[in-house]
Amino acid sequence: MKKFLALMLSAALLLGVMPLALADAPAWEPFAENVTITIPVYDRGQAGVPNVEDNYWTKWIQQNFGDKYNITVKYVAIPRTDVMTKYSMLAAADDLPTVLMEYDYPKVTQWAGDGYLTTFSMDDFAAVAPTYYNRMVENNQLTYTQINGETYFCAALRPYYDTAYTFQTFVRMDWLKQVGYDHVPVNTTEYNDAMLKIKEAGIAEYPAGGSMVTGVGSDQNYSWRTWPLDEKEWAMYGDYNIPSLGWEPNYKFLKNENYKYNAGLLNPEYYLTGTEDEKTNFINGKSYSYGGYISASMDWLTAFYEANPDAELAIAPVYGKIDAEAGTTPGYRTDNPFGMMIGFSKDATADQLKAAWMYMEWLTQEENLFTFQWGIEGENFNYDEKGLPVTVSDYSGDSKMGFSNNKDYWCITIEARQAGTIEDVISNNMPHDLPQDFTQDVISWYNDKVQIKNAGWAIANALYSVTMEAEAEYQTVLTSLYKEYRDKLTMCAPEEFDALYEQFAAEYMDAGYREVTEERAAAYEAGNSTHMLNQTAEEVDLGK
Repeated sequence: MKKFLALMLSAALLLGVMPLALADAPAWEPFAENVTITIPVYDRGQAGVPNVEDNYWTKWIQQNFGDKYNITVKYVAIPRTDVMTKYSMLAAADDLPTVLMEYDYPKVTQWAGDGYLTTFSMDDFAAVAPTYYNRMVENNQLTYTQINGETYFCAALRPYYDTAYTFQTFVRMDWLKQVGYDHVPVNTTEYNDAMLKIKEAGIAEYPAGGSMVTGVGSDQNYSWRTWPLDEKEWAMYGDYNIPSLGWEPNYKFLKNENYKYNAGLLNPEYYLTGTEDEKTNFINGKSYSYGGYISASMDWLTAFYEANPDAELAIAPVYGKIDAEAGTTPGYRTDNPFGMMIGFSKDATADQLKAAWMYMEWLTQEENLFTFQWGIEGENFNYDEKGLPVTVSDYSGDSKMGFSNNKDYWCITIEARQAGTIEDVISNNMPHDLPQDFTQDVISWYNDKVQIKNAGWAIANALYSVTMEAEAEYQTVLTSLYKEYRDKLTMCAPEEFDALYEQFAAEYMDAGYREVTEERAAAYEAGNSTHMLNQTAEEVDLGK
């Protein structure tokens, strides 16, 4: 264990990531009377995952942390696909958890605006959780913890936030080879051409697949933006939580979706196809690609190879060239420079706040975090010749871990497991029990993304230090309206697209998007927003 911690510390320093402290937790005294805290955990609806509210690891937390300090730790399941509805239901029932946390900054600011959260003293937090606090200071995260001058949040660490590698899209390389491609398409024009060839060859009827649009986070148009970006436009339209219908990059993106639909590349029933159905279509050989988060155990890839034993997959590359024909660039959205944003219930007592802060600090300690992330030696993981932990991908015993190695529990302190160099980290988060090993592919993908970021194509969303009331008021209706308009724009005849887009964009503005964009513009002009970085983007050639 000590060897591993030393390796982890040196690697973090080499990578410029502030390491977690190796000190013991503060010498807290147990509470005189029992304190109960409730912690949210995503329920992703995945088969084969232990009950998120009651499992080996929730009991482990209780036995090793809660019992020691006279704290009862309970977990409340939050549906990953309907976070805001679940929290609003809990608020209506006066049953908010002690901790409220989410990745998307607009969501947590909405909770502040809706009165779900309490403010607190960061000095008080630092006294209880010094390791967590000092890490926020070292990583310049305190600027994100306040709204309107009041402290509402703590910020978890997100290593590699601007070059994230954990979500990968897997594609049918064997299909590409059948239609004359010796590489995976590197831009939109090549992609559309390859899909047409696959369709015409009779390999798949609707190779581009497709699934229903849910609104939040859908239709990201970063690569369709014109550079250099106008910073005010970026502040007004750039966020992806409310789709930017009416903005030129969204127009270009949907124009291409309309092309794919009318060319017969998209599943004509995509709007009825859920994520699980899309996954099944890929496994059953009906679609070209499917994307998901990598982990040491990826059941859907296992199922794919069982169904397609002779298939060859590849990792879809980071687009590294400007596509003049399609009007795209290598631009992509970076993650926020923080992981989870953590707030605390308006109903939390002083003891519950302290207990929650103790929980966060305890999980940030290396030894505790290591066990929660990697599990039990000889069961969940083993050490390799470097002294680094390697996950046992097919473990199914009593200490079976939750989604992505218990990530939805320890994300309250950090967003990714770290062990050794970035190559080691990627390798230890990859499945090694498949017919193909994609470790080197993902390492190359990561290195390409670093090159693109260094060329200035990484785009972070604007964040605001004031409450965005129009976003909270109109987000639900706008995301619902966008889904309706988006499907009609995708499925209309090509010659009808422009007029219909103009009509829907005007209606979208009248439905509240005007108020949203004007509010953002006012916050930007008042100096209450972040600013763009990397405004000197240059084309990069990844040699593909």
